[in-house]
Amino acid sequence: MNIITKFTVATEQGIDTLLSLTHALAREQYAALLDPADLDHYISRRFNIKTLTAEINSLANQWLVVYADNNAAGYARITGKGARPGILEGKRAIRIADFGILRQYTDPAVAAALFDKCLSVCQPYDHTWLQEYTGSPLNSLLERHGFVRQPDTVVPDELPLASVCWIR
Repeated sequence: MNIITKFTVATEQGIDTLLSLTHALAREQYAALLDPADLDHYISRRFNIKTLTAEINSLANQWLVVYADNNAAGYARITGKGARPGILEGKRAIRIADFGILRQYTDPAVAAALFDKCLSVCQPYDHTWLQEYTGSPLNSLLERHGFVRQPDTVVPDELPLASVCWIR
């Protein structure tokens, strides 16, 4: 399988790719955890063309898409904006704010390619952090890459799910 990770910009193709990925991944990740109306509201508010275009064009964000055999398989958003855990106040820190791989791409190399690219982008910072819901399959990947689960650290999130903060 040919796997490549690319930065995405706000072209028609880039926006279409991210719209498709963000909608599909939100449904895959949260359909069993959220009320359908809450999930629809979350997707329509956060992943509409206007909001997504503004987020892609924001200098505070970097968007990555991983392709498997030329098919978009997942994405990540890295950002320096927004609330952060108190332990990171005043420190050079960056957040992997979104990360997901479509379920049909089961080869671990797909997720590894995207995550490795994220870590490469975050390398100049003193700390990298993520906020993930408690039962996220991503949590074991974070532990394997040296992220430490933070006790009692909660950063407000848009979803009503119990979550945990990870810092490296």
